[in-house]
Amino acid sequence: MAGATMGTTWSLKVSLPDGAPSAWVGAIGDTVQSRLDRIEGLMSTWDSASELSRFNATADTSYFPLSPETVAVLEIALEVGAASGGALDVTVGPLVGAWGFGPGGRPDRAPTAAALDSFRPVLGLDRIRLDARGGAVMKTHPGVTLDLSAIAKGYALDLAAEGVRRMGGSEFALEVGGEVRAHGVRPDGTPWRVAIEAPTPESRTIFRVLELRDQAVATSGDYRNFVEVDGTRFSHLLDPRSGSPIPWRGFSVSVVHPQAAQADAWSTALSVLGPDEGLALAERLELAVVFVVPSKDGRFELRYTGDVGRQLQL
Repeated sequence: MAGATMGTTWSLKVSLPDGAPSAWVGAIGDTVQSRLDRIEGLMSTWDSASELSRFNATADTSYFPLSPETVAVLEIALEVGAASGGALDVTVGPLVGAWGFGPGGRPDRAPTAAALDSFRPVLGLDRIRLDARGGAVMKTHPGVTLDLSAIAKGYALDLAAEGVRRMGGSEFALEVGGEVRAHGVRPDGTPWRVAIEAPTPESRTIFRVLELRDQAVATSGDYRNFVEVDGTRFSHLLDPRSGSPIPWRGFSVSVVHPQAAQADAWSTALSVLGPDEGLALAERLELAVVFVVPSKDGRFELRYTGDVGRQLQL
């Protein structure tokens, strides 16, 4: 089964439960699509009618009511943002637009220092107040906007995977835009297998294979999505602390976690921190992380935490 969502695609491989009717497969596909579409409808910054776009458009600084799903994503954003020292910051919307990674398209040149400084009053996790129990959020400045793209896809994957499980699917692998959540085993009894690519912009080459069971994996990096402004290559990953994209280094980081939303958020935060600082933080927090980084001989090498290396295959 497969479909389209969030400007990308999804696919599902699932073992048919014993006694399941033939219509079960179609119903599963409908469940996945509807749950993915719901999150896109709530959190898209490209859809002016989405809940998130409506919050971004208002200058009202009183509490804005939110769906439970958006509240859950914001809770993860604040948690990971604090734990990463601000490497993940969902108020970076103005920077996303200024550097040409948002709906407005790409500029001819990099934003000036003065332009970046002008955004400071609306940047930072302290610019929002989340009332999780009340289901609402407020901005402390009329110009504050949110961009949840670092977490929304992973959260949507979790929501869709839980839908499959509620309908009786116990052995499946669901992929949304390259992120995967897997449960049980494949029909032959072996773990689900997910490719980790070599971080090269020119081609797609499998570097290692990661075995998954009852886990999710999200991969981020600076190697494929980038923009060239004034002849300089910038990663699409913005460092909220500096206001600029991270230097292009050609690496990737994959985070393995029971929840795809957490894996998604942490893969972005650790990419911003980079292989050295990011790996050190992952070790302190006992996150399962795999970095693929350029080696001195022009190839690539692995850096990973804990026991996740046992899940890696050539």
